[in-house]
Amino acid sequence: MAKVRQDAWSHEDDLLLAETVLRHIREGSTQLNAFEEVGDKLNRTSAACGFRWNAEIRNKYVNAIDLAKRQRKEKKRAMAKAGKVEHKPTIVASTRQKQEPEHNQTFTDIPMNSASDLTMDKVIQFLRGLEKKSLDSNQSKASLEQVQKEKEALQKQVDTLNRELQQTKTQLTTMQEDYQAFIQIMDRARKMTVLEDQGTLTAPAFRMDKNGNLQQLAQGLN
Repeated sequence: MAKVRQDAWSHEDDLLLAETVLRHIREGSTQLNAFEEVGDKLNRTSAACGFRWNAEIRNKYVNAIDLAKRQRKEKKRAMAKAGKVEHKPTIVASTRQKQEPEHNQTFTDIPMNSASDLTMDKVIQFLRGLEKKSLDSNQSKASLEQVQKEKEALQKQVDTLNRELQQTKTQLTTMQEDYQAFIQIMDRARKMTVLEDQGTLTAPAFRMDKNGNLQQLAQGLN
């Protein structure tokens, strides 16, 4: 059956590709064989698997690749000492059913006497540890960006309030100056009114009528 190209790689696909390549390296096989195996499982071409490995995944598992190569050397030395030369990949027994590793434990936390102690469960455990660290790093970065945005928003509010406060102070100073000028004008007007009233007052005039009584004359009459 012809293989269909699939553009989107899921996290499970990447994990399967990484585990398979590391297993082939550890067992003395080639990466091309690993790409063929993954391609059969995911219905992809080996070229697509190889491109995904070299472009996106390889740099994330540098330490695991070195560890797998050391294990491969240990295996070859052990076979040489025993006088056995086997090119057939050995199958590493999985102990996942016996004991599920903790998700928060990283590969470097597992004590090993030699590279031959490496198992598929430990590789998976190491990959999960890297994934958890990556997620924690992304969450910390997102939290830092959110805090920075909130800080910038608060700073804008503070700047706006400071401008409004300065405008209010300016308006208050202007009102105070206008009020003082108004008080001075009113005081001058009051003084001028008093002086004008005092200047218009004259002494009352009287005259005696025919009966000998004093009679006040109206203002302005002789």
